[in-house]
Amino acid sequence: MIETAYAKINLALHVRRRREDGYHALETLFAFVDAGDALSVQPAPQDQLRTLGEFGNQLTDPFGNIVMQALSALPRPQGWAVTLEKNLPVAAGLGGGSADAGALFRLYDREYGLPDDWHERAAKLGADVPACVRSVTAAGRGTGTELAEVDSDLAGMPVLLVNPRVPLSTGPVFKGWDGVDLGPLPEGPVSSISRNGRNDLEASAIALCPAVARVLAALAETQPWLARMSGSGATCFALYEDAAQRDAAAAALATAQPGWWQLAGALR
Repeated sequence: MIETAYAKINLALHVRRRREDGYHALETLFAFVDAGDALSVQPAPQDQLRTLGEFGNQLTDPFGNIVMQALSALPRPQGWAVTLEKNLPVAAGLGGGSADAGALFRLYDREYGLPDDWHERAAKLGADVPACVRSVTAAGRGTGTELAEVDSDLAGMPVLLVNPRVPLSTGPVFKGWDGVDLGPLPEGPVSSISRNGRNDLEASAIALCPAVARVLAALAETQPWLARMSGSGATCFALYEDAAQRDAAAAALATAQPGWWQLAGALR
């Protein structure tokens, strides 16, 4: 069985407060790109994980990998040998590990059906995992695990992901948030929430990784419908009115910044 681990982006990410448990209260709008990592599974005497792809060699601890943790969270009558083609950069604000776990949950659902408490099992693996299991546009609250799926008027919109190939850990970015509550997610359709929303972690991410600002500036020059950092960075995304404009932007950036990683796709 084969499944795509769809790249996650945050069309908007509003940080409301620091919680006593060390986490942050969020309001975010999750969306997913129609491309990402690829997982395949086949029966095996015991669970095992093999990684390949451009970023596969960055997953140096197979037993600590979230895919192996997801396997442990989903009992089966036999082991699974998982091959993970890691196409998304690590520590990049794309929910890469969470997306991989989400894809494994979907594979399990295809074979056995998800248990009734799948959401709780997924949330224990990471705040983004429940959203990544469904991989559809959704508003997330709490730590991001309280989900409300929404119909998106941006489905199919061309998107370009760009990362300066600088890993950026989530913890320090959240720690650098200035603590100022700038208000909740806007109301209205997904397009309106996206245009009128923001990412409250951009300033903190740029302070830690100035390359984020350069990526955002380069994307702005391509005249996108919207450009914003995703999650805690360092990946940024741009949405375009049509695929030709997206592809022209990708070509221009590849020429101007050949070292940057990029992925072209469309919103699911």
